Amino acid sequence: MNNKTTANTFASAGSSNSTDEPANAETTHFGYQQIPADEKANRVGEVFDSVASRYDVMNDLMSFGVHRAWKRIAIEHTSVRAGHRVLDLAGGTGDLAIKLSRRVGATGEVVLADINNAMLEQGRDRLINKGITDNVTYAQVNAETLPFDDETFDCVTMAFGLRNVTNKDQALASIFRVLKPGGRVVILEFSKPVLPLLGKAYDLYSFTALPVMGQLVANDASSYRYLAESIRMHPDQDTLAGMMRDAGYEDVSFQNMTGGIVALHKGFRFD
Repeated sequence: MNNKTTANTFASAGSSNSTDEPANAETTHFGYQQIPADEKANRVGEVFDSVASRYDVMNDLMSFGVHRAWKRIAIEHTSVRAGHRVLDLAGGTGDLAIKLSRRVGATGEVVLADINNAMLEQGRDRLINKGITDNVTYAQVNAETLPFDDETFDCVTMAFGLRNVTNKDQALASIFRVLKPGGRVVILEFSKPVLPLLGKAYDLYSFTALPVMGQLVANDASSYRYLAESIRMHPDQDTLAGMMRDAGYEDVSFQNMTGGIVALHKGFRFD
């Protein structure tokens, strides 16, 4: 194994998120805007090109460091062990991949994957700087059209990336295809607060503080305004669980964290 990029597959974005638009719709949402569906992947790419170098700093500031606890919980739910092969989709700067690489050990492999090259470069540099080179490979891929063989991975993780996918149903089906029988997907994503007062406070924070922090730290208020809007457009906990069942996953469950601001969804492929 090595630290080379193993794939460079930028498939065209598919149709829009089926929870918001018909399957054959020609438009989809980019935050609160409606745009041509085939433009969304590029628009999202521009956002992450802009924020990649300051992404980790902004994550700590925006979540007050709590994102680290959310990710630790997600890792525990993977049940990954030595010898497993894991795909970390939307792996960005490598938070999950670092922990997963320790779990799979020398006989396993983690594929750190992201559709955005700037984010993938940040993740690769970070892992190399930590001396993690032997059991991690890198792939620039679109989650909707994964370029891996059927039944390749014991586990697929996706942290804070699904909401940016144009066609979430297609991505869930693509992930299902590459899971081994007995494998699982673990999806960590912003969701819908379950307490009304928390939801109001969260909205106020998201649409006032986040763009200001984005401007001050990353010199980019508009990208963080989009990120706040994309969270509001993402399916709620029950809707996403239903989408996973429709894609073929069994024993689907979710766990709310921080009052539902974040939810962890888990599903299995048993056939």
